[in-house]
Amino acid sequence: MKKLWAASVCAGAVLLCACSPAGNTGDGQNSGNSEIILATTTSTKDSGLLDEILPVFEKETGYSVSVVSVGSGEAMTMGENGEADVLLVHSPEAEEEYVAGGHADEDGRMDVMYNDFVLVGPKEDPAGISAACPDDVETAFRTLAENQSRFISRSDDSGTHQKELSVWEACGIEPAGEWYVEAGAGMGEVLEMANEMLAYTLSDRATWLNMGLDEDLKIVCEKDPDGILYNQYGVICVNPDKNENINHEGAKAFQQWIVSEETQELIGEYGVEEYGSPLFTPDAQQE
Repeated sequence: MKKLWAASVCAGAVLLCACSPAGNTGDGQNSGNSEIILATTTSTKDSGLLDEILPVFEKETGYSVSVVSVGSGEAMTMGENGEADVLLVHSPEAEEEYVAGGHADEDGRMDVMYNDFVLVGPKEDPAGISAACPDDVETAFRTLAENQSRFISRSDDSGTHQKELSVWEACGIEPAGEWYVEAGAGMGEVLEMANEMLAYTLSDRATWLNMGLDEDLKIVCEKDPDGILYNQYGVICVNPDKNENINHEGAKAFQQWIVSEETQELIGEYGVEEYGSPLFTPDAQQE
């Protein structure tokens, strides 16, 4: 009889735990499934932004964040496979396709921030881009191809790689040859390669500034008037139906936190002291 009573108590305890919402301790802090996996583009890491803001999120919510820094395309593949809880990426067209494919939760994607892409190259600028076309990125790319000036491509299906490919396509050029180096690497590593090889590459402005490689490299083309180099970032919670282990509550906490007014102010302050202007401009739609 005592064994039966004890078994009933244990079963009741298990049922109570199973029915209790994860992360709710009654004081606004998380417990239970305390880790979330954030799949994000390398630029948010290499720019230093995540190091600046994630400790605040972890302190405020009790969640710990495991960051997987890959290209935006690979980050979305991780989401499709149920290998990440939340995505912070910068490939808007692909993000919309991701949402349309049913891979996001009911809130879809949300704008977070933006900056811009810049074309960087050797200070000597052998292709003459900074003099001939300092704000015309399509002409700059055509010039690189015509001169076969060494160019390092991310070639990793990242948002930056997709932007690069879209510019080549607009120019009617399929880059190939020894001058076109396909790195298959993140933004920081590609910038270091460009620095070592004195080559040209496309970078997001934040990572370029944070890497501090302006001794041998410089921006040769930027701020095109047609907005081709515009670089928008979005946050997406993975559809919890993708995997029973998805920490949807934690993902939701991160999504709501990063678009909140307080965090948007934090993002807008990053880089101001060191560079005189923010590395990212917050643009979440406040309700």
